Amino acid sequence: MHLPRTLLGTAVAAALALAAAGTGAAPPRSAPAAAPTSAPLAAWPHLTSAIAPDPALEARVRDIVGRMTLAQKIGQMTQAELKDVTPDDVRTYYLGSVLNGGGSWPRNDKHAHAADWLKLADAFYDASMATDMAVKVPMIWGTDAVHGHNNAYGATMFPHNIGLGAARDPELVRRIGAATGKAVRATGIAWVFGPTVAVVRDDRWGRTYESFSEDPQLVRRLSGPYVAGLQGALKDDANVIASIKHYMADGGTALGVNTGVAQVSERDMMNIHAQGYYAGIEAGAQTVMASFNSWTDPVAGKAYGKVHGSRYLLTDILKNKLGFDGFVVTDWNGIGEVPGCRNDSCAQAINAGIDMVMAPTDWKAFIANTIRDVEANRIPLARIDDAASRIVRVKLRAGVFGKRPSQSVHAGKDDALLAKDLGRQAVRASLVLLKNEGPALPLAPGKRILVVGKGADSVPHQTGGWALTWQGTANTNADFPKADTILAGLKAAGADVTYSADGAGVDPARFDAVVAVIGEGPYAEGDGDIVPSATLRHSSRYPEDLAVLRRVHGKGKPVVTVFLSGRPLWVNDLLNLSDTFIAAWLPGTEGRGVADLLVADKGATAYDFTGKLSFSWPKGVCQSPLNVGDAGYAPLFAYGYGLKRGERSHLGTVDAAYPAGGCNTADTFPVYGPADRASFPLRIRAGGAVRPLGADLNATTALPGIEVATAQIRTQQDAKRVTWTGPATFEAHGARPLALPPALARKGLLRFDTVVPAAPAGKVTLALGCGEAACGKPLDATRLFANLAGKGQQAVAIPLACFGADAARVTTPLSVTSDGPFGAAFGNVDVVADGGAGAVGCEAFR
Repeated sequence: MHLPRTLLGTAVAAALALAAAGTGAAPPRSAPAAAPTSAPLAAWPHLTSAIAPDPALEARVRDIVGRMTLAQKIGQMTQAELKDVTPDDVRTYYLGSVLNGGGSWPRNDKHAHAADWLKLADAFYDASMATDMAVKVPMIWGTDAVHGHNNAYGATMFPHNIGLGAARDPELVRRIGAATGKAVRATGIAWVFGPTVAVVRDDRWGRTYESFSEDPQLVRRLSGPYVAGLQGALKDDANVIASIKHYMADGGTALGVNTGVAQVSERDMMNIHAQGYYAGIEAGAQTVMASFNSWTDPVAGKAYGKVHGSRYLLTDILKNKLGFDGFVVTDWNGIGEVPGCRNDSCAQAINAGIDMVMAPTDWKAFIANTIRDVEANRIPLARIDDAASRIVRVKLRAGVFGKRPSQSVHAGKDDALLAKDLGRQAVRASLVLLKNEGPALPLAPGKRILVVGKGADSVPHQTGGWALTWQGTANTNADFPKADTILAGLKAAGADVTYSADGAGVDPARFDAVVAVIGEGPYAEGDGDIVPSATLRHSSRYPEDLAVLRRVHGKGKPVVTVFLSGRPLWVNDLLNLSDTFIAAWLPGTEGRGVADLLVADKGATAYDFTGKLSFSWPKGVCQSPLNVGDAGYAPLFAYGYGLKRGERSHLGTVDAAYPAGGCNTADTFPVYGPADRASFPLRIRAGGAVRPLGADLNATTALPGIEVATAQIRTQQDAKRVTWTGPATFEAHGARPLALPPALARKGLLRFDTVVPAAPAGKVTLALGCGEAACGKPLDATRLFANLAGKGQQAVAIPLACFGADAARVTTPLSVTSDGPFGAAFGNVDVVADGGAGAVGCEAFR
């Protein structure tokens, strides 16, 4: 079935049509936007790629593959990671590809220049040309360039896809794709793992910012131009091979759980989650990356399991029905996700339709195991031939045969990594004005501005995840030498700026206006997930942002808040402390694009806000999923909302009340952890002194007898390492009592993660507190911690009944006291219904 032209034209036609139509006016806040409309599909369409089959090229493919040995074919199907492969390995094992994962660079040098990348790319290429193959097949290097060449030092990083979705400009997206391709080729790399074409349906997913929109039609409109920008006609030195990902429904998992289960009907799969693939394939995308998630069709009653092992998804739909003739690559160790498989062995995945396997560290074993699988007839030789043919076809189309990476006109040039003006334009286009009840923007030059907030002078907060490192953490401004912070942009625009990160000790009355730059810290997949028991309330995870706004609000001067985030969040408390509120997403390295809309630079163009929400904005802390077209759709700001600078919002005071606990309080009530750091903040007590640990996760806090620093147990910065040298207490203490649901109050367990390096030298006590006094009975936990010593990460769950306290009066749900030397890490504190393997009985403390 061919899709009607009105529903799915070529990528170019779609781009032109959207550009001609414009984005339309923002709907009023009180009126929900109309649901995206198009004639729904009842069957999978057959697509026509912009890159047509070529009989002469196909003859070359057959000739090349026909001369390969089995080992050579499987070598072509293998992709190894930069840290675990050498050029000589490429020669010896006929490797078809290498990749650099997030946080992997030539010589492990974070500050490697374009010439350093190029030198290694040439070495890999030369090795692939020195094999004993009858026809030498060049290797290709793949990289995650998802918002510019984000692994490369000094490269321009554009707004993440969520910002580009708000910009709604296909031509801008095409130009960003082209600039990214040019930067990647400058480092000798010919393959980009992008764009992400996920349609995110639950914003708790930690990769939400990699999606253009919750609207499948908007994802479709932008995916094709992005692919076209990256690949062009694969004839130019700035073109790279694109990879649309992650196939399929990675943004549709239940509860937004990374690598979880997409519980969607096949009809929804083809009408929602496949839309970006239709446009991407039609635009000529040559590779598709499989997704970690599973698929269950509840309507048909079918469980297809992990995508990496699903023949129906990979072969029947993608290759046969849609007509995709490029190759399918796995995600990182993706075959190991398939039940019964390992990272180095999975006949099911190959038979399902996987063509190239990303086996970062286990690639040698994968080659050996796959050869054995073919010899034992567990994998048909015809399937291997098909995979090798698809890989060779793409390499021939991409023009990598006979062309060394250094032969590109951009090769080794650091300047080719830069597209600052384009990045700045993209930032301006992506900003969404949500509240406009303060001063007219932009502010006049020369105005005295107090700038506050941790994000104002932080490139890492602007760039987010997938920025030099995987999670985007462990970076400083010095790692982005060509970037401009928002603070630097304000100064460059001529504003009279005073900066105070926390706003403490500065009188806002001395200034004409306050600009607060706040928001989420960097994160990527996994670590960025908001767990089902947590709320969407931003201030629960970043209480410092609420604190800084409270310091500057109500002092007689308007507050303009710039909110950096990878998704819409519940920010009602922050809105009420702001006269103007701007959703800036993750704008990348060009902070001057934000400043362009805040301050009128002398003689510069007066820019207006044009961004429109591509994701609905929640009204309630547990309002996820929230998607336009849903039954009962009632957001705070609807899909498509966005004000111009001359439009007043009349938002006034919004309801900032929220229920205690999390969003799944029947099973889990968060106490302290990445899900909620604000309700029961941590503190230490010793010798009558009390000291809060504060919101700075990198700070070390001490009192006589105790010191606390940040640690990791499950995810980054999720725990505290506590070292006792004398009598002292470490505890989670809140201003309000626990508000547990009745079932948890009766039978709940206090659960926490811990790592205990060595047994305590003194007595260790666990207790609860009511107000500033103990309540119930303390538990002697010395034996418990001694038994945990040296066992690594452990979970402990203790029935609340053991403490004998009235849970409704408890304001200190965790208090750990040692009277002698002891060290342990504590994190992820909750009250739960089921303690699992970590549950202990009250008798353990007798």
